[in-house]
Amino acid sequence: METNKMNSSANLVTQLTEQEIQEIMDLASHYDYPQAASIEALKVVQQYRGWVSDESLKAIAKLIDMSPEELDSVATFYSLIFRSPVGNNMIMLCDGITCWMHGCDKLKASLSNKLGIDYGETTQDKQYTLIPVTCQGACDRAPVALKNMQLHTELNETSVLNLVESNSKQTNSSGETQ
Repeated sequence: METNKMNSSANLVTQLTEQEIQEIMDLASHYDYPQAASIEALKVVQQYRGWVSDESLKAIAKLIDMSPEELDSVATFYSLIFRSPVGNNMIMLCDGITCWMHGCDKLKASLSNKLGIDYGETTQDKQYTLIPVTCQGACDRAPVALKNMQLHTELNETSVLNLVESNSKQTNSSGETQ
């Protein structure tokens, strides 16, 4: 029995770093049940790796006493937990009702044409991933997108392409940084 525990611990170490394990255990210690730290545990691994692989997910699940299927259902529910590799730049285009009414479909088409990818895909050079997201709480400035977690508002077909061509902070349709 003790040998199985040691093999299990060794397997965790091959899938997660000691630092990741320590951070996850520290987070889990704040809860009565370690499963309550599931989202935070996924974020820890994603912070270091950029995404959560199947192997990492299984190791996290074992660490916080969940089945891999339960943890995967948590991971896939949240759009900001990435279950496949993503590009160096994330463009998350809002497709909520207000952004849709303000033409997000045209913006998506422009981005897809420029990058040669569709939602959920990454460019061949691994520079950009395009992801649809729902409401960003900026409906009064629709349509909006997040590029690398920076909000860009009042987008049009020209300004949305600037997201690909620049590393500006927060911009609107006039190209002004806010």
